[in-house]
Amino acid sequence: GILKKTLLGIPCCCPLAVNTRPMLGTLFLSFAALLAQVSFGASEGDVATVSHSAEVAQLRLEIAQLRQLLDATATASHALERRLLGEPPKSPMPSGALTKLSVDTAMQRMNEHWQKQYTDLKGAMDSLWLILCGAMVMFMHPGFAMLETGCSRAKNAQSVLFKNLLNVTVASLAWYIFGFAFAYGGPFEDDGKHLKNGFIGAKGFAGHAFLKEDDTGNMAIDKGTSTMLTWFFQWAFCSAAATIVSGAVAQRVKSPAYAIYAFIMAGFIYPVVVAWTWNNGWIMKVADVGYMDFAGSGVVHLTGGIGALTGAFILGPRINWHPDDPAFHPHNVPLVVLGTFILWFGWYGFNCGSTLGLHDAGTGALAAQVAMNTTVAASTGGIVVFAIRYAKLRKYDVPAMCNGILGGLVSITAG
Repeated sequence: GILKKTLLGIPCCCPLAVNTRPMLGTLFLSFAALLAQVSFGASEGDVATVSHSAEVAQLRLEIAQLRQLLDATATASHALERRLLGEPPKSPMPSGALTKLSVDTAMQRMNEHWQKQYTDLKGAMDSLWLILCGAMVMFMHPGFAMLETGCSRAKNAQSVLFKNLLNVTVASLAWYIFGFAFAYGGPFEDDGKHLKNGFIGAKGFAGHAFLKEDDTGNMAIDKGTSTMLTWFFQWAFCSAAATIVSGAVAQRVKSPAYAIYAFIMAGFIYPVVVAWTWNNGWIMKVADVGYMDFAGSGVVHLTGGIGALTGAFILGPRINWHPDDPAFHPHNVPLVVLGTFILWFGWYGFNCGSTLGLHDAGTGALAAQVAMNTTVAASTGGIVVFAIRYAKLRKYDVPAMCNGILGGLVSITAG
């Protein structure tokens, strides 16, 4: 009778975690069996030396401790439910256990939270990658400056360096005021991808609408990458395209004229080419085959190369120039080699950065493949040109080898 009253006093629906119930059930059965053995054995005289009342009291104490454990587990179960749901339940479950609906709701909220965290992390990784690669492309300008200065006559060194500085500063302002809007501005077609007029963009002049405000008047952070990030990375490409011309017209163009050219090239010529190609202009619809230029072999280097050829044709050769005159040979070969290595280094930002992101294993593997191909192309170009020049002249032509390296880099940039 004592055992029955004691066991019936325990709630049959205890709010326990699923893994705890079998263990406590086993304990109850063990104690019940032991209690029965003591009770029935004592009545038959089998355990004469054992005090019946003392054993029963001990068992009651242990069962009371188990009930306290059950109550504590129920309290913890309710607290876990409220924490997962984010609010107290309207009507506590009699068993204290989580229902399927509450678990699904909690899992959905956790999934939304982690999705937001992943989106933020992905945007941060892509932003870091493009800023780093854009800075590497910008570092190519010292390479251009050293290469061009080393190839020029000593008396024109300062003029060449000044034009390289002029190119970056003027081209940056032109890209900010006009270039980016013409290159990547809308409006777009209903698919949000192709330019409506197919020719040139018309939004985003001078950074217009780059920043947005939320309901509180603070700056709204875009999901993923921002327009400012795109502006910076593409500015590095634009200024590189403009500076290609500086080497072709070095030592025979006046600084004001070059400044005007740099503004037109960065603000109008290069952006129109970008709008036709990378911004899905009319070229993308020709013969329904689209346009593919991974890192700008055509968009950047061909555009700059045509500008350089045009400028050199208009200006003509330097006065009294002759290929065999030592006075017109590169005056500082170490600067030529230094400039080549700097350009080679910056080219990894140029090509690898054209993955436009580094947020998962796929983009990481792609960037690594691009880096490998870039290295092989530069090495192959340098060795081939060196071998041809050596077979022809029977001497080591270091500047020619540098040009071969740059040629290999330009060729692999297409993809």
